[in-house]
Amino acid sequence: MAPTLTYDEVVLGRRSIRGFKPDPVPPALIREVLALALRAPSSLNTQPWNFHVVAGAPLDRIRAGNTERNLAGVPHSREFRTQGEYAGVHRERQVEIAKQLFGAMGIARDDKDKRLDWVLRGFRQFDAPVSIVVTYDRAIHGSDIGPFDCGAVTNALVNAAWSRGLGCVINSQGIMQSPVVREHAGIPDDQVIMICVAMGWPDDSFPANAVVSRRKSVDEAAVFVGFDGED
Repeated sequence: MAPTLTYDEVVLGRRSIRGFKPDPVPPALIREVLALALRAPSSLNTQPWNFHVVAGAPLDRIRAGNTERNLAGVPHSREFRTQGEYAGVHRERQVEIAKQLFGAMGIARDDKDKRLDWVLRGFRQFDAPVSIVVTYDRAIHGSDIGPFDCGAVTNALVNAAWSRGLGCVINSQGIMQSPVVREHAGIPDDQVIMICVAMGWPDDSFPANAVVSRRKSVDEAAVFVGFDGED
């Protein structure tokens, strides 16, 4: 499938997609997207990443297992360190995007049923037809560089998908119950589960898909050193 967007259009237009059409995604197109993502940089060209592309019945079993275990109160078993509670400006940004999403979906602050349903969508990997589980080689586990490289390749993946008309959302809820994911995605013990990406054709009628998060400006994010007198 030939790209129809420029690089700027991909980067500036991409957004997280949380509602998908049920239409399947051709494996050849996924391969095309992965081939682009694999051009991401990595430390010393180590390329520690691997992808487990899951669809159909195995993905349905992951959805069911995630949901059942989380509703039963089974503690999460992500294989990477999590932040815990955010504070300060990071918490403010978290709340801001939640308000945008809940507003778009018509979920009131005190509507526990709709809030729970929204959380369960994450456990179900947003009912996307494809889930790509990103892993890295256990031989380098314990270093921060493996997860850093996985972040680079995941960014390349979602942008490559957008350039081909596919939507994605990077989703840590989908791998909260790692034994379920490991079993049904066939992930070997020599791999560490880093993250998953829900992928499919965006459903334009799904209200949350129109949400665009506010981003820091260059002036907020960057400090320029050694450019005195230059514009």
